[in-house]
Amino acid sequence: MSMRLRMGMIGGGPGAFIGPVHRIAAELDREIELVAGAFSSDAARSSAAGDFYRIDPARAYPDVAAMLAAEKARPDGVDFIAVVSPNHHHLPAARAALEAGFPVISDKPMTATLDEARELAALLQQAALPYGLTYTYSGYPMAREARARIAAGELGTIRKVVVEYSQGWLSQPAEGKQAEWRVDPARAGMGGCIGDIGVHAFHLAEFVTGLRVAQILPDLAAVVPGRVLDDDCSILLRFENGARGVLLASQIEVGELNGVRIRVYGDKAGLSWQQEEPNTMLLKHLDGRTEVLRAGTPQTRASVRTPGGHPEGYLEAFANLYRDFAKVLRGEPGSLLPGATDGLRGMTFIDTAVRASASQAGWVALTV
Repeated sequence: MSMRLRMGMIGGGPGAFIGPVHRIAAELDREIELVAGAFSSDAARSSAAGDFYRIDPARAYPDVAAMLAAEKARPDGVDFIAVVSPNHHHLPAARAALEAGFPVISDKPMTATLDEARELAALLQQAALPYGLTYTYSGYPMAREARARIAAGELGTIRKVVVEYSQGWLSQPAEGKQAEWRVDPARAGMGGCIGDIGVHAFHLAEFVTGLRVAQILPDLAAVVPGRVLDDDCSILLRFENGARGVLLASQIEVGELNGVRIRVYGDKAGLSWQQEEPNTMLLKHLDGRTEVLRAGTPQTRASVRTPGGHPEGYLEAFANLYRDFAKVLRGEPGSLLPGATDGLRGMTFIDTAVRASASQAGWVALTV
């Protein structure tokens, strides 16, 4: 195996959920190693995170500028930067890393606003450096299997897409670090639920079908009293080929955990996959037959690590994205990693949906 790539991290300090996920996923296949980080804007907390991640204390930096300068000067400095901070940090963190000459992989969404996403896209074009986004559900073996079967024509012409992302953890007033920043426009951006999980559903629909959404009719609401950002979304979709769709995303559906589900129907067959049962996909044929497809078959072998029947889930899907990023950095083929184009489409979706829902504009075009 080639020498492991060295990762630096921005964000992921004490109390963070996604920072440890990125670290575990990146290191799962032993192609990448976390060696440095500016984990918090507070120097003491960044140092504490360095202890948690068990890296060299000298490489747990007090701020981003210090990390980038020191790592650029080291003969064994980092090969790329992972941005895992809240949304409002995504642009400044990515900009600083790119200007220092480092490739970037970032948690989604691309930025906090569409204008910021456009600025970042321009920076990426100028820097000509690799960039990836961790739209996690595109890393699941069966999501990739669904994409391949649709591309091969097994469903025929796509007519209908239903994609859902249901949670209930924000059904009451937000408490705690993870909840509070997600309902704060200054940190989350203009979208609440739609920016946190709705954009995941949007990306999954386009990733699996290979089709782009051309128009949307959004209905977004802030259901919890006093909340400013949306926490419940219902959006009708029209795809570029004329197919119709529905996107449902909510964080106030009491009892729901992480209900990601997609159903796609063509004129020959339909398929159904849900993240809470990640290793199984149903393929329903016109003649009434239903195939139960399992991960671990030869078709999904490249995306799984264990024999069939041994469930893999969120962390392994995340790891597939990091494995794809390693391929990009090494110039190897076969990556399905989302990038700047996906990021711009995601931010356009969020911006368009929020504005159109607020103005009750009806059907609006989704143009990047």
